[in-house]
Amino acid sequence: DTAFLAKGGKMARKRLGIVSLAMLTILAGSAVAQQSNQIAGVFGRSFISNQSVSGTGLTNPDVHFGDGLSYEANLSHSFFNFGIAGLSVELPFVYNPSTNVQFGLNTVPKDFRAYFLTPAARVNFFPGTAFSPWVSIGAGFASFTPNNTLEFGGVNAAKSTTSSVFEVGGGLDVRVSDHFKIRGEVRDFNTDEPPINVNLGNRYNHLFMGAGVVFAF
Repeated sequence: DTAFLAKGGKMARKRLGIVSLAMLTILAGSAVAQQSNQIAGVFGRSFISNQSVSGTGLTNPDVHFGDGLSYEANLSHSFFNFGIAGLSVELPFVYNPSTNVQFGLNTVPKDFRAYFLTPAARVNFFPGTAFSPWVSIGAGFASFTPNNTLEFGGVNAAKSTTSSVFEVGGGLDVRVSDHFKIRGEVRDFNTDEPPINVNLGNRYNHLFMGAGVVFAF
């Protein structure tokens, strides 16, 4: 009888251990699932394609833009997670402190700074896995502030301007722990022309490419 009771107690403790482990696993998974907020910091560069100016008589009539260092802060909140895909609302803020400008005539500023604020909807695919690709689409506004000095010297009279902006982007989040992810991304900000004293009548594409860290909580 004593041996039987000892054996039964051992089995009961084993079952209790299995149940406890299962509950801890469920609770851990629930805690991860409840991490509906994210803060991200991304560092990268912004690219603008050359813009051709007609009627200048120059051998090279293009306006050239430098590849400015850019920084992004991003706050997002997840509303739905369907397993295969999840929907979040995000607020990306991208700041570019200096984009150099080059042109054959002394009409453009040395550089300009810009920032973009575009509330957006983001869809993450397989958000519960280690690798989660995503796409983003949004709209907001951009602000441009030109340098007070022209490229080859002299006073630049152009003033700061704001523009509507449309954002589309995509990227990949790689989970490294319960709370941290590594993010690589590309975003295209489509805006009116920045104030560089060259009126082309075109909208500009500011292509931001970067990588950074995401903290989930």
